Formats: sequence, C-alpha cells, structure tokens
Amino acid sequence: MFGKKKQASQLTGAKDRVAENDIGVMDLPYLLLTLLLVAIGLIMLFSASFARAYYITGNSASYFTSQLIFAVAGIAVLYGMSRVPYDWYRSMSKIIYFVTVGLLIAVKFVGTNVNGATRWINFGFVQFQPSEIAKFSLIVSLSVIMTRNQANIKSFRVFATCAVAMLLIAVLLIIEPHFSATIMIAALCFCMMAVGGTNWKFLSIVAALAAAALLFLLLSGGYTSDRISAWRDPEADPLDNGLQILQSEYAIGSGGLLGLGFGKGRQKYLYLPEEHNDYIFAIVCEELGFIGALAILILFALLIIRGYWIAMHARDRFSMLLATGLTTLLAIQVILNVAVVSNLIPSTGISLPFFSSGGTALIMQLAECGIMLNISRSISQSPK
Repeated sequence: MFGKKKQASQLTGAKDRVAENDIGVMDLPYLLLTLLLVAIGLIMLFSASFARAYYITGNSASYFTSQLIFAVAGIAVLYGMSRVPYDWYRSMSKIIYFVTVGLLIAVKFVGTNVNGATRWINFGFVQFQPSEIAKFSLIVSLSVIMTRNQANIKSFRVFATCAVAMLLIAVLLIIEPHFSATIMIAALCFCMMAVGGTNWKFLSIVAALAAAALLFLLLSGGYTSDRISAWRDPEADPLDNGLQILQSEYAIGSGGLLGLGFGKGRQKYLYLPEEHNDYIFAIVCEELGFIGALAILILFALLIIRGYWIAMHARDRFSMLLATGLTTLLAIQVILNVAVVSNLIPSTGISLPFFSSGGTALIMQLAECGIMLNISRSISQSPK
C-alpha cells in the first residue's frame, strides 16, 4: 500500500515538474538512431570517397571533411529545431510555401547547370538545392490544409487544394528537370492525403493519371527512355548508359555475406560513378557485405518505425500529419535509393539519407529530425 502511495506521489511530482518547465522530453531512441546513422554515414562516406577525392582535389579527405562540417552544423540545427514549437510551421506555412516557389523559379534564371540539369543555386561558398526545401514545404502545406479542413476532408475542394499545392511544385521541378524529386513529392502527397482521410475515389483517379503519365514518359524516348533501356539490359551498353548499373551490381555481388572489409572495396577506385553520392550503398554492400548492409537497413527501419510511433502519439492532428509526412519522406528516400542501387527500379538520382554526400540534403534531413524531436517533446508536455 505504501509502495503504491509512493509511486503515485512520484507521478504527481513528475506532472508538476512538466507543468513548471513545459518543454517536454525529446524521444531518446529517435535521437540515438539518428546520430548513429549519421556517424556510420560519415565513416562510409570517407571510405567510399577517398579515391575520387584524391584524384580530383589531391586531398583524399576533402569530401569527408566537407560532409563532417555539414554534419556538425546539421546536428546544431537539429537541436535548435527541437526547441522550436511545431505550431510555428503552421502559422508560417504560406510564407514557407511561397518562398519555396520563389526559390524554384529562381533556379531557372540563376541556377547552376550540372550534367544537363539546373537544380542548384551557387552562393560561392556553398551550393544550395531548393528541391530539398520543396519537400518539407509541401509536407507543412498539406498538413495545414488537411488540419483546417478536417470536417470536410472528403470533399473535392480539399482534394483539389492539396493537388494544386503539389502540382505547382511538381511543374517547377520538372522544368529543372528533376524527375526523381517530382516522383518523390507525388508519392509523398498521395501517402499524406491517404492518411489524412481524403476520398479514395479522388486518389484512385490521381493514381491512374500518374500511371498514364509515367507510361507516356517511358514511350516518349529521350533521357528517361535511355534509363529504362539501361535498367532492362545494362549489358547492351556497358560503357555508357549501363555502366553505373553494372558496376553497382559488381560491387554488391563481390561483397558476399561478410564483405571485403572496411576500406577494401574496389569499385570506388573510379569504376563506379557517384560512389560517394547516390550509389554509396553499393560500396556499403561491397565492404560490409550482406550482414552489414542488412544491419544498416534495420537501423533505418527502426528510425522509420519510431517516427511513425511519434506520429501516432502526437497530441494534435497537425503534428500527427507533420510527423507522418516527415517519416514517409525518409522512408521513400531509403526505399527508392536501395531499389535503384540494386537495379530493382530504373535510376532516379535519389540520395541515401545521412550517407550520400551533399550538404543541403544532410542539413535538411537533420532539421527535419529536429522537428520530429520537437513533436516528441509535446507528447510528454502537460495537457493543453
């Protein structure tokens, strides 16, 4: 009896402390999984990039050093975002969205062209990719729209509002062109509207139109058609369109069960293009083997599951949708990247979160994790 009274007293004391300092407690498993993946990503980036870094810059650690700086900055951003109340994004949603649209338009006029695509704005000391902001902006906008219109969520008006918000960004991304980001935000929009309760009749129509558009791209020839041909038969053009796929498959196959050992991979010696970027997971498979690659995928799965746990326990509809969108974005990126590297789907140019080289992407990913941690703080806050 006295034990129960003591336990009740402790619980009451805990509630009082939360009420006095109502910032909540961030989700420790989510934080630790994020930091662990960032640390492993940095280690694997160094191994995957040192040969190309030395060949291009004369400094084998140049890519690693740059990514380390962005990682440290990103962790600071993560902490800062974990302290910003998530309601702030709801109040700033229109500004965030229209600034994003402005940046995507600016890319067309002042952007830097790389390999035939204009996706970056160069500030001299760093290149910035607005498409990374666009994904987050769409998540916030859809969360606000579906929260404000919860009572008539199945109406065509709500569906059309969400669709227009997505289509404007999609059109600007296609102009760059950035088809992988377009596919990603379309899938993200579909998932969020499904979770938000949008009428499935409307979603079915959109899915059918998306399938028709994809079929048109496949049959229209050009850049997209070349990627499809390389995916179907990479050995038909082993020195050009099929080169990346074949070298990725060689890396994965040579890794076997336990891998060649950290730092002992061979494909990174200028055989596999983008070995430190979109195809870094192939180097992971080569050096750590099936067991090591599986362990990393399990860490990603645990982080995604924990993200959905946070969404399920969020204290209001807006934070639930926001957490769902951010977690779904992470899941889509991981699934598509691994599918491309293993040649399950055609190459899409989607990077692996926390692993692939890229400062904009890493900082945005850690910022989004910070927002997830802020939502997790709200779970332990005192009731409104």
